[in-house]
Amino acid sequence: MPVLKPSSLPAAIALSALLGISACKPKAPPAAGGPPPADVAFLAVAPRDVVVDFEYVGQVAGSREVEVRARVTGIVQKRLYEEGSRVVAGQTLFKIDPATFAAQLAAAEADLFQAQARSRQATRDLDRIRPLAERKVVSRKELDDALSAADLAQAAVKSAEARVTTARIDLSYTDVKAPLGGIAGRALKVEGSLANAQGDSLLTTIAQVDPIDVNFGVAEVEQRNRKAEIESGALVLPKGGFEVKLLSSDGKPLGRTGKVDFEDYKADLATGSFALRATFPNSDGLLAPGQFVRVVLGGARRPAALAVPQRAVLDAPTGKFVYVVGQSPNGTVAEPRPVEVGEWVRFDGGERNGWLIRKGLKAGDQVIVDGTARIFFPGAPVKPEPLGTGAPVPAQPIIEPVK
Repeated sequence: MPVLKPSSLPAAIALSALLGISACKPKAPPAAGGPPPADVAFLAVAPRDVVVDFEYVGQVAGSREVEVRARVTGIVQKRLYEEGSRVVAGQTLFKIDPATFAAQLAAAEADLFQAQARSRQATRDLDRIRPLAERKVVSRKELDDALSAADLAQAAVKSAEARVTTARIDLSYTDVKAPLGGIAGRALKVEGSLANAQGDSLLTTIAQVDPIDVNFGVAEVEQRNRKAEIESGALVLPKGGFEVKLLSSDGKPLGRTGKVDFEDYKADLATGSFALRATFPNSDGLLAPGQFVRVVLGGARRPAALAVPQRAVLDAPTGKFVYVVGQSPNGTVAEPRPVEVGEWVRFDGGERNGWLIRKGLKAGDQVIVDGTARIFFPGAPVKPEPLGTGAPVPAQPIIEPVK
């Protein structure tokens, strides 16, 4: 209900209205000559299936986020990507000076060549000694020594081959490549700086943003109460799980629909809440990691629930209350009724414009929806009409406290 300043109403009337609401107790009707009965519109509440949404604060995160680190120590020679741009898996992001590693590879290849030559020599020696040993021209020890030399030479070849492979891998690591596709972050090393594989090796980060995740939490008490309501039948979840929608931090729909794909089995020790995660398509890049959003879990319903429009629920120092149409010896009056409210609900199938009433009302109660601003005190006479019939109730300002 919009808040208007009733400049035309006397301050004394505003003060008496506030005192009447805070008391929340029926009072005697005004003396003769008082204000006429207020025109009000009421709604007879009845049990209905009410759609409920659950809203939480969430934070966007990449579905996969990785750190890109140097795997060899060397001088950063060049950055080969634009910071904040989209990169593909396998794209070279940084170039580390390869000269040292190319030299190490050449030395390893030379060692391999030398080991292979020694192995061939040992094999030739063995081939000469074996027939001599068979004819007992040479001793058995000389044959054994030739066999051992051939085996050692072959082992040296394998070791040299391993060193070549290692040197070739180290050389390939001078091209620092993206391990996955996504958005590359700020470069943490510039040309000429040292990347230390054993320490300061972080070069940048990459976040995969399509699909993208939104992390949020549900308080332990709420989680426990919801499970109890599901078991009792007071809350029915949609088949296939909640439909998850996103709102911006200022409440505007973001046009994203996703699904909850993770729910932690334990509560966080620091916050006391259960962590949940939902995933969303993000091909247009509308959502960015770190962004705060509102997560709306939709599709659940409360069967045989009572709900009233939001504008029918008023606030008093003792809590929330509604006016219901009642009878007194002096006629039809507005009786205050304290209520306990639940979630905001879709009262008429559209936006969330209603309150779920947990306690305080029963089926058939006639709740005053429009014209409550004309009720200056609890127990005031009213002239009720069913909501949506008869002449429209004039728009009334909300009376502000007298200062």
